[in-house]
Amino acid sequence: MNQTKHDSLRPQLHPDLSYKFFHVGIESTPLLVIDNFIQDAHLLVDFCVANINFNKVDNFYPGLRMDAPPMYIHSLNKYLAELLDNIFGLPQHKLAGGKSLYSMVVTPPDQLEINQCLPHIDSYLSGDLACVHYLCAKEKGGTSLYRHKKTGYEKITRETIEHYKQSVVDEGALNFETKAYMNGSNNYFEEIAHVDAQFNRMVVYPSNILHSGNISKDFNFDPDPTKGRLTLNSFIYSKRDPL
Repeated sequence: MNQTKHDSLRPQLHPDLSYKFFHVGIESTPLLVIDNFIQDAHLLVDFCVANINFNKVDNFYPGLRMDAPPMYIHSLNKYLAELLDNIFGLPQHKLAGGKSLYSMVVTPPDQLEINQCLPHIDSYLSGDLACVHYLCAKEKGGTSLYRHKKTGYEKITRETIEHYKQSVVDEGALNFETKAYMNGSNNYFEEIAHVDAQFNRMVVYPSNILHSGNISKDFNFDPDPTKGRLTLNSFIYSKRDPL
């Protein structure tokens, strides 16, 4: 990776930044949507293209990822500090770091792992947050939050994760005739919130709420960062209280 370009990218807030927040679902979970987040956001795309180094990093994300510039996650923690405190109850002194990754959905439905056909969580630890910064247009699909119908769970915790997993198995939610991405409610999951993709829009929600990208049946799985579903996915970690 080009170290000079790596160090020189210092994101600044867009002068026309605006935001809205909502409380969604039965559990009244906070959801933050920021528009016009970063000034000159196209430079984040340019950086990705100039330093392209995508890899399949795990069996959970249905695509490819690469590291974002370290300054990006530092900028998030700095610029979002007041909102994270006021909306999610995560003050600066409770932050325990984070990471940011460029991400691209490139896996055709018939090649998905079973778990990739369901809404998922990024962590069952309460307090952590997930952020999706769209560097693509609306037609690439936004993000939805879900409720598991059988259990009523929206957020999955340390105490409920095993019950949730067993319930999904018992009800047959893992038995597919045809693999497909989530895109709205189905027999097992109810969509409780939907945010459209929009270039330079950021959505923030607790990491333990069930969620999924909205990938349509006619989605074009283009691996070109300038044409595909390019996002910056960030995970903000909170300090744990002693057990």
